[in-house]
Amino acid sequence: MFVYSLRAGTVKLVGVLCVALTVLITLIAFVPTYTLSQETAASPDQSVSYRYDKIKSSSDVAAFLSQFGWEVPATPVETKSVTVPREFDKIFAAYNEIQKAQGLNLSKYKGKEVTRYTFQITNYEDYTGTVYANVLVYRNRVIGGDICSADVTGFVHGFEK
Repeated sequence: MFVYSLRAGTVKLVGVLCVALTVLITLIAFVPTYTLSQETAASPDQSVSYRYDKIKSSSDVAAFLSQFGWEVPATPVETKSVTVPREFDKIFAAYNEIQKAQGLNLSKYKGKEVTRYTFQITNYEDYTGTVYANVLVYRNRVIGGDICSADVTGFVHGFEK
């Protein structure tokens, strides 16, 4: 006859391991993965692929913006080093929601110094004011950015038209 006894500590350990394994499998199954090449569907028959990496100069940033159909001059209006805040206030949290909607997330870069390139867009349709493209680059990769108007009561949105 075979007799095996379990202590309460062993039962708790097995239970915790089972719960942890279940959570891990659930996360793997339901959390989306992001790659260097983000894809969005342009139509049911066609998909468009955007490259967010290999950004080494302002001309690479201009080429990045052209993927979305934006026309910009060869030289940026401004190139500046900025630091992503360690703590997001309400405004920056809302800005990060714009980033999340386009498959990016600035939370990973809190406290990091990044380069912001600002270009003037020359082909923004149905708007007569000045429109800028801001692109945030960290270690040769686009980590965030926006298209915005220069007006105080203007607009801000992601890279896509």
